[in-house]
Amino acid sequence: MSLRTITEFKNKLTGGGARPNLFEVSITFPTTLVGNNSDLERFMVKAAALPASNLGPIDVPFRGRILKIAGDRTFDTWTITVLNDTNFTLRHAFEDWVNQINNVGDATGLITPASYMKDAYVKQLDRDGSILRTYKFHDIFPTNVSQIELSYDTTDSIEEFTVEMQVQWWEAEKGDGPAAGGDDITGNPLSS
Repeated sequence: MSLRTITEFKNKLTGGGARPNLFEVSITFPTTLVGNNSDLERFMVKAAALPASNLGPIDVPFRGRILKIAGDRTFDTWTITVLNDTNFTLRHAFEDWVNQINNVGDATGLITPASYMKDAYVKQLDRDGSILRTYKFHDIFPTNVSQIELSYDTTDSIEEFTVEMQVQWWEAEKGDGPAAGGDDITGNPLSS
């Protein structure tokens, strides 16, 4: 086996590599929320993650050995970090969303899942602004809106908070950028 060179590595690094700071998040908020059409999250979500999924194994004993076969898929909780503006616009929207699911005053709330489960998107961008890949999160809803730390000692910073959302499932779609598209690692075309 021959030693690999830096030139070979350079040739394999398509587009110079995807950058973790080039992304955009968009969330479809329930129509019952005030100001749900602002698209403010495209600017104020400062951190997110591309999704994880897990395929659990099923252990099947056989004559002193364990055969592992594929089990059910589960999807991790999706967390975003949001910058807080002085109007508390997104903070209010997420608090209101949770309150509509389960009201703090009387524990009533929306009972039809379609009324509080919505979709969200994470778009991985290229350095020219084109979309490399889009992840669509289906039927999300928030389950935790974190506290905001307040302190006399904290200066020169903007408040931020996290929101944890449950995800039913996600799908990846190819983007429109020059490095986008193509095949997955098995050689199958990516969905469009």
